[in-house]
Amino acid sequence: MFKIAYSSVYHHPLPQGHRFPMEKYSLIPQQLIHEGAIQAENLFEPPPISDDILLLTHESTYIQKLKNLALSKDEIRRTGFPLSRELVNREYIITHGTLMSSLFALEFGVSANIAGGTHHAYADRGEGFCLFNDFAVAANYLIQKNHCKKILIIDLDVHQGNGTAAIFRQNANVFTFSMHGKNNYPLHKEKSDLDIELDDGTTDDKYLNLLHQFLPGIIESFEPDFAFYLSGVDILQSDKLGRLAVSTEACRKRDEIVLSTLYQNKLPVCIAMGGGYSPLIKTIVDAHCNTLKVAVDLWG
Repeated sequence: MFKIAYSSVYHHPLPQGHRFPMEKYSLIPQQLIHEGAIQAENLFEPPPISDDILLLTHESTYIQKLKNLALSKDEIRRTGFPLSRELVNREYIITHGTLMSSLFALEFGVSANIAGGTHHAYADRGEGFCLFNDFAVAANYLIQKNHCKKILIIDLDVHQGNGTAAIFRQNANVFTFSMHGKNNYPLHKEKSDLDIELDDGTTDDKYLNLLHQFLPGIIESFEPDFAFYLSGVDILQSDKLGRLAVSTEACRKRDEIVLSTLYQNKLPVCIAMGGGYSPLIKTIVDAHCNTLKVAVDLWG
């Protein structure tokens, strides 16, 4: 059964005027159920993750600072979120949602987290709307528990997964692949195992051709036994922060390329939604729902 992590805390309210579209987290499952793509029983609500699991990835001092709401003003500014007990609890739940989704993916072939994709978080700090790095936490857990040996992280958010790249820089068991805007956030890019930098205004054909060119070769040479897929929809031409020129149709085609390639190679995959900042919330929700509908079509 296709299992999808969702919790009401995902859309924890932020101060008025904050640009992060929190409402998408409740609208995505509502739309999927309305369209008949999933049923309510496909959704599961994760509890908070344990500190023991977080410590496989994140530094103890950083975890304690978050729990005690003791980040400095500069550290808070870097996250982009006002720090609160509710926000920290939300991050504990989102991170566990991805971990639990990865375990469901091992069982059913695919699973997803309505939130997640917090790829800017480093082992010792948060950045860019990310406090914990959910893919890194889940990947380290899967390897530590011998569920997997080699993991591929496919990061197609428009922003480079700098925290993920840094965490796995010296880890030969995790391959980090990022296609992102060359001139976009973060200003300082880390080195992934493979970075494909995209010029501003990159169009459908260029984007899809690059993905076609590189993804199959990565799988053939690295031979992973599990994949994480960050399916950010901030690559859309309409996105306020993306700077690319990718259509909604090509964004869905991107999902089809990634997920069908993984399906054909019999690779379990855990999907997280990542970013999306188009002016119309419907544009964001439709694009995210497309990702999950592609997965449903492939795995059933």
